[in-house]
Amino acid sequence: MKKTDSIFIAGHNGLVGNSVLNLLVKNGYQKIITVDRKKLDLQDYKKVEKFFKNIKIDYMIMAAARAGGIMANSANQKDFFLQNIEIQNSLLKLALKKRVKRTIFLGTSCIYPKFSKTPIKEESLLTGKLEKTNQCYAIAKIAGIKLSEALFEDYKLDIICLMPTNVYGINDNFDKFNGHVIPAMISKFIHAKKNNAKQIKLLGSGKPLREFIHSNDLANAILTCLKISKNRLRSLFKSSMPIINVGTGENISIFKLANTISELVGFSGRIIFDRKYPDGTYQKNLNSNKIYSLGWKPSIKLTKGLKEVIDNKLY
Repeated sequence: MKKTDSIFIAGHNGLVGNSVLNLLVKNGYQKIITVDRKKLDLQDYKKVEKFFKNIKIDYMIMAAARAGGIMANSANQKDFFLQNIEIQNSLLKLALKKRVKRTIFLGTSCIYPKFSKTPIKEESLLTGKLEKTNQCYAIAKIAGIKLSEALFEDYKLDIICLMPTNVYGINDNFDKFNGHVIPAMISKFIHAKKNNAKQIKLLGSGKPLREFIHSNDLANAILTCLKISKNRLRSLFKSSMPIINVGTGENISIFKLANTISELVGFSGRIIFDRKYPDGTYQKNLNSNKIYSLGWKPSIKLTKGLKEVIDNKLY
């Protein structure tokens, strides 16, 4: 990949897309293509095709998606399913039409069965039932993986599917209801501190274990996969399309996470877990040996990353 190659980041304003954009600019890539959702609806392929009619794309990063926490997934199943399917279909059809040199499809650890053996290997895909609370989002992403696989096998299109663990970062959605666990929790603790609350109520039991990755670390993994040679990929995956987990190898309970965020925010009240709400999958940490073998490793420890996000939100 050359510094003068044109790179389209779909979803450049989002959590992951924004980190990728900043990293590419920092590394001197000169032709980065972005488009705001107000100007182009990625769900509409005809509009996408028209917009890119005279625009060259060498590489594509598919960071555009409808995503959210456990409550948002449960309450908006139709939208999580249809919007992700339609965005993926448009972008993958565009990749084929433009014969993009390499496309990075971003999935999620939610694609793996609820009771997968941990740490979860890529081969666990489609070996069991999914977690119900986010199955529509997961099925949409699985459909994208399978379409990518079809394009890889039938049209020799170069596609790498990355399955990151739970992502967090500065440019996150901090909505208390729709956000993922870390940003939603940060918002709740900051609100509680500012209002001198004596206690805070969080959803679930606090027992589940989770693995988290900073969006900047994920951006580095994406750049690694954009630059890696076809021969190197072939030596690891033979003739199969690469599906690659991206995780840190570190687990933390939701209970401990809450206490860590509480301490970093400076909230001294009581933390109460409301067991009426679902926990989701108990544990879903990933086996990330494949991405490690390609030369990438995470560099941002969770506590350091959380402090950065909280400081940015507070000040």
